[in-house]
Amino acid sequence: MTHHRGPGDDRASAGEGAAGSAAPRIADAVERLATLWSLAAQEATPRLSLHQLRALRTLEAAPELNLTALAERLDIGLPTASRLCDRLEAAGLLERALHPHKRREVRLKLTGHARRVLAEVAQRRAQALAAVLDRMEPADRAALGQGLLGFLAVLDGGLPAPGAGAE
Repeated sequence: MTHHRGPGDDRASAGEGAAGSAAPRIADAVERLATLWSLAAQEATPRLSLHQLRALRTLEAAPELNLTALAERLDIGLPTASRLCDRLEAAGLLERALHPHKRREVRLKLTGHARRVLAEVAQRRAQALAAVLDRMEPADRAALGQGLLGFLAVLDGGLPAPGAGAE
């Protein structure tokens, strides 16, 4: 786990700027958020591995992918993706159907049960996050929201959101 540095901690090297000194604190927060996120997902029924959940979320965002496209999006090998889909299909979360125009291509489709499970996971995650956000000061919550918008804008290749400046 990344260790949190307090405001009076002088361990940052002299060459670190504001971003460098903020990075360990943010990394710690992200790691703890990932744990919160994972635990909320694990409470859903059926209990899904993070890889299974990621595959379902990928298929939800891009319906009817084939196995090759799913493997590419998950950055896993075809045999691993095939076994993953076998388990999802056995659990009643995934259906395989022949492409109507390409007989050798199999499309992957979420079942209604998978959609309900994804909705449950999303609800549990939102509740877990809301429980933390509710305990934050309103100004901190607003700053976090604005900071995350700036972070996403940079990740998406755009400019930082207005008002999303340095620390």
